Amino acid sequence: MSAVELNKPVPDFEAQATESQAVRLSDFKGQKNLVIYFYPKDNTPGCTTEGQDFRDRFGDFKANDTVIFGVSRDSLKVHSNFRTKHEFPFQLISDPDETLCKHFDVIKLKKLYGKEYMGIDRSTFLIDKEGVLRRKWRSVKVKGHVEEVLEAASNL
Repeated sequence: MSAVELNKPVPDFEAQATESQAVRLSDFKGQKNLVIYFYPKDNTPGCTTEGQDFRDRFGDFKANDTVIFGVSRDSLKVHSNFRTKHEFPFQLISDPDETLCKHFDVIKLKKLYGKEYMGIDRSTFLIDKEGVLRRKWRSVKVKGHVEEVLEAASNL
């Protein structure tokens, strides 16, 4: 599976989300725009803030026919607890084998305290109702990011 390209149709995928929901891109075609944001780990400061920012603007995204999904390698159980704790109104997708991460090419070499490891590069993708990738943000800084994504979604 090759990485997604800007202004090209995103190949269909299926992934498991919280509440035992199977998410397929094709289920939204012709109906909703999608925001898929990838983040490193549940219950960490930046990831929690990003999720809360999407939560706080959820109604605005909904008004723009846009569905939000958060994705990390955490388990569905950890996702479920994280989602409940922070009252996220959107589903979180578990990608422990990195299938979706590889699909969107978000696994990158990272460094922490001098150690190198492969991890998720905080990234967001905006897919229109026809399944075409319209915007992508890589190496995201959390502050102000959700507003930028919302503005792009409102212009679709």
